[in-house]
Amino acid sequence: MNSLLKRQIRKFLSEELKNNTDLKTFINAVDLSYNNFDEQSVMIQRAMAISSDELYSANRKLQQEADEQKEVIDKLKSVINTLKFYDLKEDKTSENIELTGSNLVDFIDNQTKEIIEVNKQKQSMLNELAHQNQELSDYAHMVSHDLKSPLRSIDALTAWLSDDYKDVLDANGKSTLHLIRTNVEKMDTLITGILEYSTIGKNEIEIYDVDVDKLIDDILNSIHIPQHINFTKTKLPIIKGDKYRLQQLFQNLIGNAIKYNDKEHGIINVGVEDKHDYWQFFIQDNGKGIEETYFDKIFKTFLKLENNPESSGIGLSIVKKIVELYGGKIWLESQVNIGTTFYFTLKKAPNGTA
Repeated sequence: MNSLLKRQIRKFLSEELKNNTDLKTFINAVDLSYNNFDEQSVMIQRAMAISSDELYSANRKLQQEADEQKEVIDKLKSVINTLKFYDLKEDKTSENIELTGSNLVDFIDNQTKEIIEVNKQKQSMLNELAHQNQELSDYAHMVSHDLKSPLRSIDALTAWLSDDYKDVLDANGKSTLHLIRTNVEKMDTLITGILEYSTIGKNEIEIYDVDVDKLIDDILNSIHIPQHINFTKTKLPIIKGDKYRLQQLFQNLIGNAIKYNDKEHGIINVGVEDKHDYWQFFIQDNGKGIEETYFDKIFKTFLKLENNPESSGIGLSIVKKIVELYGGKIWLESQVNIGTTFYFTLKKAPNGTA
């Protein structure tokens, strides 16, 4: 302060008072009081600054918490709107819910309980379905065994009849026995197909390296390829899979390409393209072709486009099921009298592998 204040006070004092010792003591006391006031003022200002910073931080924190709570409430509103859309509440009162904190908690608690109950029922149904599937699979095995046994007996008996009475039977008798044996073979093929179809996907697939190039060579050595058909293939990869299932897949498609090729010079070509995460195979032929209206229907069980006794009507159903088991898809392009190309994909890392 205080030099200016002293000067101002002394200005109005007489010379006698200016030199008065008691007055000097008074002025010094005033000066000290101002010093004390300044110190207190500084302390108060400092305290106010500290309090202001603390209040600012607390206010910011409260604001952040309020923003977070608003975000939570907005999300809860979105959840409620979603639940309204799916109409989960039987009493249809969700539209009248007041969005207070308590009501939100109660509403979500009720919906959570309902969802848990639905999931329990779903799991119970899945367990029951798995049990029924197991029973059906066991039944398929039992029926296939019970049916194949008499079929083998019929086939053996007709073979003996043909051999033992070949000199007695006329052409009509021999034709009838041949027809019986053909139908027995057809029934045996059908039973085998049903059994194979029912077992696909029943157990976890085994995964190991399969050389597709060698697999195709083994298939070609095990089936009959007519001389008028020229078979070619590109270099095929080693893939992850189960050799038995992959053999079923390729053999069914190659077998169909041979079976339904009506050209004087038949052509079958097998190839593959690397599509990064999966292999895309194709089997192309120049056979009869398929009308577009049947593109989806041919993959249905027991559907045959023509009455071929060698066909069970289940081969392409097996093919589709195997492809889907490996996480892939199958489709075709075809023109009648020009040919057909089947495409299918197989994941490089099937389900259950790294």
